[in-house]
Amino acid sequence: WWGGVYNGIFRLLGRDIDLQSVMDDFGTLLYAEIDYVAEAANARRFSELYAQDVAIADVFVPKVYSELTTRKVLTMEWVDGFRLTDRESLEAYNLDGAKLVDTLVQCSLRQIMENGFFHADPHAGNLLATPDGRLCYLDFGMMSYAAAAQRNGFLLAVVHIVNRDWGALVSVYQKLGFIPYGTDVKPIEDALEAALPDVLNTDISELNFKNVVGKLGDIMYKYPFSLPPFYISIIRCLGVLEGLAIQVDPKARIISEAYPYVANRVLTDDSQEELREALRRLIFTTDGRIRWSRLESLLDEAKESTGFDVVLAVDKLVDYVISSEGEELLNDIADQIVAEADSLGHETLIYITEAAGALAIRDEQGAAKALRSLVELLQNNGDEQSEEQEAGQNTPSPATAGISKILNSVTETLPEPTAAMQRTWKLGLLLGTRGASSLAAASNNNNAAANTANTISKFVPLVRKLSQEPRVTKKANEVVARLGERLVSRGLRAAFGLPPPVFDMAESVANGKM
Repeated sequence: WWGGVYNGIFRLLGRDIDLQSVMDDFGTLLYAEIDYVAEAANARRFSELYAQDVAIADVFVPKVYSELTTRKVLTMEWVDGFRLTDRESLEAYNLDGAKLVDTLVQCSLRQIMENGFFHADPHAGNLLATPDGRLCYLDFGMMSYAAAAQRNGFLLAVVHIVNRDWGALVSVYQKLGFIPYGTDVKPIEDALEAALPDVLNTDISELNFKNVVGKLGDIMYKYPFSLPPFYISIIRCLGVLEGLAIQVDPKARIISEAYPYVANRVLTDDSQEELREALRRLIFTTDGRIRWSRLESLLDEAKESTGFDVVLAVDKLVDYVISSEGEELLNDIADQIVAEADSLGHETLIYITEAAGALAIRDEQGAAKALRSLVELLQNNGDEQSEEQEAGQNTPSPATAGISKILNSVTETLPEPTAAMQRTWKLGLLLGTRGASSLAAASNNNNAAANTANTISKFVPLVRKLSQEPRVTKKANEVVARLGERLVSRGLRAAFGLPPPVFDMAESVANGKM
């Protein structure tokens, strides 16, 4: 009854606050937390969703003994462990606090963003590190749930903050019910722009979750926001999470830790329209062109997320390219391929010439240095190798160490790779990425050639899909023709001693982009 009275008072003050709903939600949460049958059910569900998820390693939930549990008594498995903030115990068992924090953050993000069923109170007393290095969750009385539309809206909000697209951010807030339709949102957009940091460019020390939420809170208090319970639970969960993470690892920042997961989701999951919209807004401009630096940044971040598969990400891009909406993107990709291939070929030729000059033996000093390196290599490949084999040591042989030493010396002598070569090398590394967990598994496999062949084979269906699209085939022929023209132009100008040609976008217009 009093809640209804206060609702009326708030409405007179111009505030859309449903105090009755707040009291109902609080009461439901309070009584659910002291119902141990409900908590036992929460623990079993949490275990099924997360402790048995292969994508989240080393998460443990104690077993619940249902036959010994009532509404007033909860009986669970005994767990030996210690708090994540217990540095002495972490050191005694040789456990990495930063790794445990990463497991905690990644598990929490999947709770909130994938299944929606999440532990709403992850403070230090509800988490243990076990002696074998697992993260143990306790106390499942305070749980919360976010529906698919709500958690996807939350993800979209992160994307709009990254893009600094305040109009779109306000629109998401309206869809989530934070802001009533019909509200003058221009002052809210201006306030958001002034308050929130640039997530991609701001120093990591400024991306403290508490600071960001504090700035948002000031805006939400000043303007007519109405926050639903799920949002308050998420904010509280992440705030408590970052507080604990900073106690364990002072450099930890939830926003920074969350970005690889966000990048992974928007790059590989197109099961829902909100996520497809998030990807479009994140890497495409309003006229359909791709933000190459943003895509590279996303791939670079996503590879740090457990379970990331670059093939899925490229597959989504291929689907967009061959769609009716992808014409501008296809032209843009063709321009980039021509420019990069031409630049790479030209710069690589110059680099090889400079490298050959750097490695050439021009005098007695250079010859003596090369001869000394060869003698050291031959001398090291002697008795020491047989001694290590007898001892059963699995360490690099002296010959291998000698070769590495020579290679390091050669690397120091060579000129710095050009910008085009560095970009191509980085792209190759990114396309060879299979996610944090996959990379860890791959590191245990000594057959590098098999790993490379396996990675390449995954891209074959994508190449086949592209080759069957007439527009792509036509554009590929144009790319070959344009590269041929550039090669001839460079060759003729070099033969006659003229400066190298300069190519611009006019060439693209002449080749069918009108």
